[in-house]
Amino acid sequence: MDTTVILSRPSRGRRRHTDEFKAQMVAACLRPGVSIAGLALANGLNTNLLRSWVKAHRDRQAGGVPVRLGKEERTEPAHCSPPTLVPVTLQTDDAPSCGGIQIEIRRQETVFQITWPASEAAVCAQWLREVLR
Repeated sequence: MDTTVILSRPSRGRRRHTDEFKAQMVAACLRPGVSIAGLALANGLNTNLLRSWVKAHRDRQAGGVPVRLGKEERTEPAHCSPPTLVPVTLQTDDAPSCGGIQIEIRRQETVFQITWPASEAAVCAQWLREVLR
């Protein structure tokens, strides 16, 4: 676990952190192997506050989402176009499947043996759920 101490000057009452300090902390959090909780503890910050700074940074990078760091709210332009949906066509094998589904159900002294075509597996599963209720 890697924690880096970036000290800010102590003050009384509600602390105000500069944008530079927030940027340093976020950059430290984004390094591999760094614990956000450990970094917050080492720098005297609330973990949830530091996580909100990291989330705001990621939202800004995602594009055009208003973020709030402290009291000021900013909207930054998107760096890339929004994601689009791409239609996907699935091809099914129309070749006849070999074999079938064989089920054996034992209830007390009675034995049920069922053979079902493998091409109808979904229907078989639905029927089996109903029977086994």
